[in-house]
Amino acid sequence: MNTQQRTSTLQHSGVNEAEVSKLFRNTYSLLAMTLTFSALVAFGSMTFNLPHPGIIIMLVGFYGLLFLTTKLRNSPWGLVSTFAFTGFLGYTLGPILNMYLSLPNGGSLVTMALGMTALVFFSLSAYAILTRKDFSFLSGFIMAGFVVLLCAVVASFFIEISGLQMAISAGFVLFSSAVILYQTSSIIHGGEDNYIMATITLFVSIYNLFLSLLHLLGIFGGDD
Repeated sequence: MNTQQRTSTLQHSGVNEAEVSKLFRNTYSLLAMTLTFSALVAFGSMTFNLPHPGIIIMLVGFYGLLFLTTKLRNSPWGLVSTFAFTGFLGYTLGPILNMYLSLPNGGSLVTMALGMTALVFFSLSAYAILTRKDFSFLSGFIMAGFVVLLCAVVASFFIEISGLQMAISAGFVLFSSAVILYQTSSIIHGGEDNYIMATITLFVSIYNLFLSLLHLLGIFGGDD
């Protein structure tokens, strides 16, 4: 009986490992495709010098497409909405990059921000995968961080406080890093079983991480 139980446990573990591996493949394949698509849209936005849509359209587009993707996550249309969501973010990125590239040292700032974003993402992902640590304890920090950052962003529209923008960017770097660890761990330990939602979470974390690092580099680079 004990032998049968051990065999059943091993078989169950094998199934779980296979499911996790499949989820990883699907997530990172889709993430690579959406990052490439978003980069192409951003390049088009830069080339045609398209204007930034503004904060209202940005928020409506972001949360509207995020809600749509969440609703469609279990259907093939979820892939369509995923590319629409990431493409929209790529479009909003174009005018921001053009602004930085117009600076004397803009090219180096953008390149450095891209390199740092890639380094942080791959380092944190590799750490979570190789150590297989459970980072579910970060859920409380992520929720609290989201509320604090949201309040800080709203306050920044009405109150001018020295260093607030820098603090917000630094906060987003920490927040995005925590989300990357949490989401990667969640895939490993079964907390996330939908590759579309895993992709969206990681994509937004990379997007916020890049913009926050770019802003911090811009501050220290002397553009503010």
